[in-house]
Amino acid sequence: MKRRLWGMTVVLLTFSVFIISWKAENVKETKKVTAKSVKSSPKAQFVQYLDEIYNNAQLSNAGLDLAVFQKAVTGYFNLKAANKVPQYSSIITIVDLAKSSCTKRMWIVDLINKELVLNTWVAHGNGSGNDMANYFSNENDSHASSLGFYVADDVYHGKHGRSLRLNGMDAGFNDNARSRSIVLHAAPYVSQSTINQLGRLGRSEGCPAISPKVAGKVINTIKGKTVLFINGNDSNYTSQYLNQEVAAKYVYPAGNALNASL
Repeated sequence: MKRRLWGMTVVLLTFSVFIISWKAENVKETKKVTAKSVKSSPKAQFVQYLDEIYNNAQLSNAGLDLAVFQKAVTGYFNLKAANKVPQYSSIITIVDLAKSSCTKRMWIVDLINKELVLNTWVAHGNGSGNDMANYFSNENDSHASSLGFYVADDVYHGKHGRSLRLNGMDAGFNDNARSRSIVLHAAPYVSQSTINQLGRLGRSEGCPAISPKVAGKVINTIKGKTVLFINGNDSNYTSQYLNQEVAAKYVYPAGNALNASL
């Protein structure tokens, strides 16, 4: 009788251990599947994709903040999804006016090749501040910089020489760019010598002005409907193009395949 009871106890214990182990394995597998599902979602893949470009192009070393890069590229893909820029376009230009004018705060990035094309100085409007830009406007005669997404359009020759027209895409923030004659142009006050003399760059009348030394390369690289994003410290700025879900679905339309037209 004792032997029989002992045998039953051993069987029950073995069975209990088996059930506990089976449950533990099931929990592990469920967690794995859940983690896999999260990782494979378009939004998660998109974030991973941005990190990959950011790291491959060594944008941190060039002084571009990851959060600003993420905002810029999110807008880039929203604009592509809205057919505001050509599907074959791979260039994005980012200007961060939250940084001192003494820093090289313009970056041109090739998203297909995941590389930094150019990092250079850029001036802000004299109505926005001295070294730091702290005021932004979309109004005529404000001489201030305007934040938001632009599409770099056609080249023309004006009072600053060869220049590039910009179309403001954000209503209420930069959509007066054409009427204000906000363009990308060269200016001699965008130089190290000006920084040495004034402790800051010279300032424009609202245009993103660049050094004459790089103007040719910048204009030739970004002309023809590429995206330009100007960031700045303004909590009021919003944009319909900062929809990460739209960007993620554009890049990963099937949830797992990278859009070949990037």
